[in-house]
Amino acid sequence: MKIFYAIQATGNGHISRAIQLYPYLKKFGSVDFLLSGNNATLDIELPIKFKSKGCSLHYSKCGGLDYWDIVKNIRPRQMYKEADALPLKAYDVVINDFDSITSLACKLQNVHSVQFGHQASFISKETPRPQKKSLMGEMILKHYASSSKNIGLHFKKYDSFILPPIIKDNIIEATPTNLNHITVYLPSFDKDCLEKAFNKVSDVQFHWFLSDVTVTHTIGNITYYPVHQKSFNKSLISCHGIITGGGFETPAEALYLEKKILSIPIRNHYEQECNAAALKKLGVPVVYEVDDDFNLIIENWLNTETLHPQIKANNIPETLQYLFDTYKD
Repeated sequence: MKIFYAIQATGNGHISRAIQLYPYLKKFGSVDFLLSGNNATLDIELPIKFKSKGCSLHYSKCGGLDYWDIVKNIRPRQMYKEADALPLKAYDVVINDFDSITSLACKLQNVHSVQFGHQASFISKETPRPQKKSLMGEMILKHYASSSKNIGLHFKKYDSFILPPIIKDNIIEATPTNLNHITVYLPSFDKDCLEKAFNKVSDVQFHWFLSDVTVTHTIGNITYYPVHQKSFNKSLISCHGIITGGGFETPAEALYLEKKILSIPIRNHYEQECNAAALKKLGVPVVYEVDDDFNLIIENWLNTETLHPQIKANNIPETLQYLFDTYKD
């Protein structure tokens, strides 16, 4: 069996999921990957056969999306040419993890596909949303990478086609410890937006993962790390808590490890606002704006007892068998 797998590279989560799935996918056949977008910072040890600039995210300085930069970097004509050129008919199965190029290619070439991943869960009206819905956000979630069939991933089984998160093997096999540091992963924030706040909480050690850091080093109570999966996993497994965005994969792993979480969804990022709504229902505190008193928010979070809701890990062999069976139907 020949398998085509499209990865949206607007963040590291999609790539991390694909890396975890790849050894299991190889048992079903040969796999070629398409990487779309250029926001990811992880080392990608996958057979990437196709690449596309796709649609990448651009951030403002302190925790928001820069929509002007996003729009001005979109090349519709180039995207159409790339979609038309993808040789999808050479593959037996097309799996799409939220990539618009592959979705368009399937429509142009009349090829069947399955949207598989977190964004597919938003096809269901039962999946949590913020109090104020965004019409544009809903349109993007439902139509950006539409497929004829969907298999969603989320914290809970909000609908019949939604399954538990893909959790990495080394997270599942780990024995969580508490070395009292706080792990920080907030890719939409520049260093100088948060550094003073962390310094003010001087009795707490922070492990801060930043894309522009090349060598691990410590200044005061902050150790700065490059974004590297092994060191991040080690920090997460042994942390007291984690401050992260409103993504899916990192909060899911933290929930699985029963770690304390403070979520700061990216401003004006509707999917992250939806995830924040789901996290709030699980008892996770969410901060929507970071100001000069952020150090007080951190201290309050650390001093407040919070729930550690347990979530299940995905049974990957069963899920992939379900995916391929679904594809045939």
